[in-house]
Amino acid sequence: MLSDPMPAEAVETVHKRVSLAAEDLDGNRVATMMLELAGEWGVPALWEQVCQPLLARLPGRTASEIAVEHALCAGVRVGLDVYRREPGRSLPTGGVLLAGAEREAHCLGLHALAAALREQGRGCLHLGPALPWAALTSAVHRARPGAVVLWSQTPVTGRAYRLVRFARDFPLLRVYGAGPGWIEPLTAPAAHLRTLPGAVAACLAAPRPG
Repeated sequence: MLSDPMPAEAVETVHKRVSLAAEDLDGNRVATMMLELAGEWGVPALWEQVCQPLLARLPGRTASEIAVEHALCAGVRVGLDVYRREPGRSLPTGGVLLAGAEREAHCLGLHALAAALREQGRGCLHLGPALPWAALTSAVHRARPGAVVLWSQTPVTGRAYRLVRFARDFPLLRVYGAGPGWIEPLTAPAAHLRTLPGAVAACLAAPRPG
């Protein structure tokens, strides 16, 4: 297990603190709490017990709710991106490439995965959201990773057939879909990563470039 779960009473307290900071539109305070909590409990527990539930709880329908959602997302992203980074020191990528699916604007889960990998002393190539399929293919040819994790937040971008086709084009590459957008089954040679600990384990097991 990558990190022990947070006790229920701690989770309740943290939810209140983070929610209040987001409601105050204080992304910096959210980011500070992300750093503190990641250091105390580890990224997997923070992501699955705090970030995901709070993000799922935001309806994002009114102007006010959308502003709160943006503050929360910005704070979470900044906190995760800063965690375990050392200026002037790059971690080995370990042959792992992360990207958001084509037209997918939301990929906070990849920031969590990248932070969790740094926690394990491993880096990655994180190409951000909305990477076109042609650009992903080009990146694989250039970087020659051992594994690709493609994030989809909604079924609009989670095209299972397209990811399976991509995996077949690269038979030596381990190809994974992550995020809730992959509602159709991902068949071999592609696979679905459903949890952050599972995603970290898969990336750590990826073949490293020779």
